[in-house]
Amino acid sequence: MDGVSDPDDVFRALADSLAESDILDALADLVSASIQHTSAVEAGIVLADASGQLHVVASTSERAADVEEAQLGTNEGPCLDCVRDGEPVEVADLDERLEEWPRFSRIAEARGFRAVHATPMRLRGRTLGSLCLFSTEPGALSDREAALVQTLADLATLSVLQQHALDRSQLLSDQLQHALDSRVVIEQAKGAVAQRMGISVDEAFAVLRGEARRSSRRLREVAAEALRTSTSGG
Repeated sequence: MDGVSDPDDVFRALADSLAESDILDALADLVSASIQHTSAVEAGIVLADASGQLHVVASTSERAADVEEAQLGTNEGPCLDCVRDGEPVEVADLDERLEEWPRFSRIAEARGFRAVHATPMRLRGRTLGSLCLFSTEPGALSDREAALVQTLADLATLSVLQQHALDRSQLLSDQLQHALDSRVVIEQAKGAVAQRMGISVDEAFAVLRGEARRSSRRLREVAAEALRTSTSGG
């Protein structure tokens, strides 16, 4: 993997817009930025709720979401180790870690992934989740890419917390629940739009995000509208 973007430039480009974003929109922008500015092809974010249970809250595609969910389902994988240890996990070649994560590695490779980089989302020594990047070719992140991805993970943490004058643990719990509820609506809308337009769910997601940006609305609002339209037969 070979880096192409400066972390400070990416931070400046994203920070202002993320400050005003809905949490789910912010995390979607961050996972998109992580593959736009590195050589990774897919990315996702997992976050822990108040009880410590991890959830997939953002991904660049269904393929990435499936692999993230596979880690949660098998209770193994680099992104889980990253959250547990609070340190980045670099997997330059999944074949070399097959004994460590046999089920996850097989699932990831079946979906075309050969390398993974997991970066912790930390706050004051506590790891809230991880930003995971996936590549279809073996290879490690460059130092610049690793620094950039850590910047994005830090931005993701700030986006979750929003710097509101509320108890941070309660804020995290409330915003994570909001993100999970929103994700259900968005997943349903993706399916409805895909069926109505005869396109893939990833293409449907692009349609929803495009409409959200064009109309300056939150992704959840556009998704809810799409669901209402489908239900009413419009």
